Amino acid sequence: MKAILLAAGMGTRLRPLTLTTPKSLIVVNGQPLLERQIDYLRVIGVKDIFVVTGYLSQEFDYLKDQGITLIHNPFYDKYNNIYTMYLVKDLLGDSYVIDADAYLHRNFLINRPQTSLYFSGCKENVKEEWRLHFDDNNKVLDITVESGTHYIMSGISYWTRQDADIIVKELNKTIEAGSFTDLYWDDIVKNNLKKLNVYICKINNNDWFEIDSLDELHSVQNFITK
Repeated sequence: MKAILLAAGMGTRLRPLTLTTPKSLIVVNGQPLLERQIDYLRVIGVKDIFVVTGYLSQEFDYLKDQGITLIHNPFYDKYNNIYTMYLVKDLLGDSYVIDADAYLHRNFLINRPQTSLYFSGCKENVKEEWRLHFDDNNKVLDITVESGTHYIMSGISYWTRQDADIIVKELNKTIEAGSFTDLYWDDIVKNNLKKLNVYICKINNNDWFEIDSLDELHSVQNFITK
């Protein structure tokens, strides 16, 4: 079991903090977001951890001393994270994939899941988020971008080798076709759900927080200090 942490983004909505610090290294609750994820992964036995960098990549170099493998995406400012995943496609399978700018308030990660999983909580009054539709057995049937109160993607998922093989095949097709500039890597999953065996793993709505803006950062900080 391994983990791929996606940390290439520029975090423009978090400026001025991100002028000198990648958003995944912003300190929340006394620890950089990325380091908290690494600690939680190690608790469940994940030793092989790969961080895909881009913006301010030199700021991640210290992680090499902690046994972390760094992979650089030179096109971090040109494409969405679909290209980041393309660079590490051979690592996908029996692996966690985590957006490195997510704050994990609790360690809800599972040691060796039996199926592919999207970790998801029900967030209220979200705007244009990736909503997961699932059946009574929690199998994911559809993914839509909606506003409202829904179970949404947390940016934390796990993928079996079987599903990874399908995803990589479709990812290769998309990149080779050249029409991927506006796509995210979850679009590959969304467009091929019928071929995959993906389930939702329900977590509490305050188990994680997406931090994309200064307002979201302040909200998390206020939640922690309550």
